Amino acid sequence: MNEFSNTVCEKIRYYVYILKDPRTSNTFYIGKGLGNRVFQHVAGALVSPQINDKLNLIRDIHDSGNKVEHYILRHDLTETQALEIESACIDLLGLENLTNTVKGHNTWERGLKSIAEINQLYDAKIITISEPTIIITVNRYFERFMSPERLYKITRSAWKVANHRRSKVKYAIASYRGIVREIYKIESWNLKADENRWEFTGSIAESEIRDKYINQSLDNYIKKGSQNPIKYTF
Repeated sequence: MNEFSNTVCEKIRYYVYILKDPRTSNTFYIGKGLGNRVFQHVAGALVSPQINDKLNLIRDIHDSGNKVEHYILRHDLTETQALEIESACIDLLGLENLTNTVKGHNTWERGLKSIAEINQLYDAKIITISEPTIIITVNRYFERFMSPERLYKITRSAWKVANHRRSKVKYAIASYRGIVREIYKIESWNLKADENRWEFTGSIAESEIRDKYINQSLDNYIKKGSQNPIKYTF
């Protein structure tokens, strides 16, 4: 079967579906659908020249003489319910085990989180920083469970920092989603060649400073929708 009848399409409403590789029984794609959406991946893969992990795997299954297995995980849903279930399933299996290219709906707000992340989200205290500090938002480069070395690397370089500010700042905060992820004591600034941008050299701040601010909220300094990655506390 490669399509539902009109009657089925009308009655199942929104649904969440999975695609499986029959050779391994592994689920390789999770999606939200309406009508005949569940069948469109295979149909598209066999006629489209586009290349990606999902389409390549579908073609490989087809070329081996097998057929992709289609399953409806939940049906008779509202669109909102389907989005939530799809997102939860992607979180559970992990993007690294799927050919989905993006995480599910509202992943940051309600998706998979560690206990520490739940505490950060709901119990972070809004802080007022008394030391001259530069807050650097690293949303674009941040990855969950990244190493301390990687976090330092994406925080330190490379930024447009005004001369009169640079000479005063003592600490740098790595901010992700408005939460203090780490704070560094700045030792020096270096101009990046041909970039007109600066990077700092430093180390994790002393414990009395770090303990005051780590995992706390920067709502006093970072407003939602702000595009500037740099904020100062002085």
